[in-house]
Amino acid sequence: MNHNNMVNRYFLSGLKVAGLGKIKFHALRHTYASVLIDQKENIKYISNQLDHSTPMVTLNVYAHLMQPTNQAAARRLESQILNV
Repeated sequence: MNHNNMVNRYFLSGLKVAGLGKIKFHALRHTYASVLIDQKENIKYISNQLDHSTPMVTLNVYAHLMQPTNQAAARRLESQILNV
C-alpha cells in the first residue's frame, strides 16, 4: 500500500468530513499516547499499544507528560538521604 495514497485518499478526506483542519497523520499517534498517559494507563500497556520495543522507549519520548505522582514520598526520601 502506498502511504501517500492512503493519507491523501482516506485520512485527509476523513479530516475534511469531520470538519477538522489538516494535521499530520503521525500526530494522531502522539495524541493517542498523550491521552493514555493522562488517563494514567500503565506504561507497559502504552508501550505495547505504540509497538515500542520496550517501555523505556515510551518513557524516553513521553516522560515529560507524566505528572509527579508522589512528591511527599520523594521529599521523605530526600530528607532521609541528605539529612535535611
